[in-house]
Amino acid sequence: MFTGLIQGLGKLRSLNENQLEITCVAGAIDQILSDLAMGDSVAVDGVCLTVVDILHQGFIADASPETLCRSTLGQLAADYVNLETSLRVGSKLGGHFVTGHVDGTGCLQSATQTATSWELVFAVKSPQISRYIIPKGSIAVNGVSLTISECDSDGTEFTVAVIPHTYIETNLQFLRSGSWVNLEGDILGKYVEKFLRLDPKRSSGMSRSSQPLEQISPDFLAEHGYW
Repeated sequence: MFTGLIQGLGKLRSLNENQLEITCVAGAIDQILSDLAMGDSVAVDGVCLTVVDILHQGFIADASPETLCRSTLGQLAADYVNLETSLRVGSKLGGHFVTGHVDGTGCLQSATQTATSWELVFAVKSPQISRYIIPKGSIAVNGVSLTISECDSDGTEFTVAVIPHTYIETNLQFLRSGSWVNLEGDILGKYVEKFLRLDPKRSSGMSRSSQPLEQISPDFLAEHGYW
């Protein structure tokens, strides 16, 4: 489990079809390697990878074909990757719960600098991702915990506002129009969706308070204490 608060940057190199070598840049060596151990999990551009060897300035991690296919790691197109070690019990949770199991990829449409932030607009093609895109919801972009400032009705395009500190400390600064990024929707939304689904085999014994998913409305949620 991760928080989406990036600790440093690294360079990525493919060793073979299922192993990647990550070299930490100078500022990230202490943050990432200080207590890293074999078998630990590290989020690399938002993808949870398992450390199989520790190097002087980095580490080697396994990556399954599914991981490489679903994420940008198989493209090796990024100059730098974001790095975050796993959350320790008792650590501060400054972002949101990030699993490192990306839902898919999105494409940067535009990046505009404002007086207080950078506004990044992303396009999403996969329904597996767009279903979890909601205004003011959380999303991990290349492992960075961000809040969706606005989106279209079907979640196929969304905007995030990135503060200067986050922008210059992560690889978001290197994105250009057309760049692909890893996206992970909020895990809490996934569980809520799961719990709202009803097993068709139990529909005949539905309790009075139960509702099929298509009947869940804002009025129904307000009536049951959700605002």
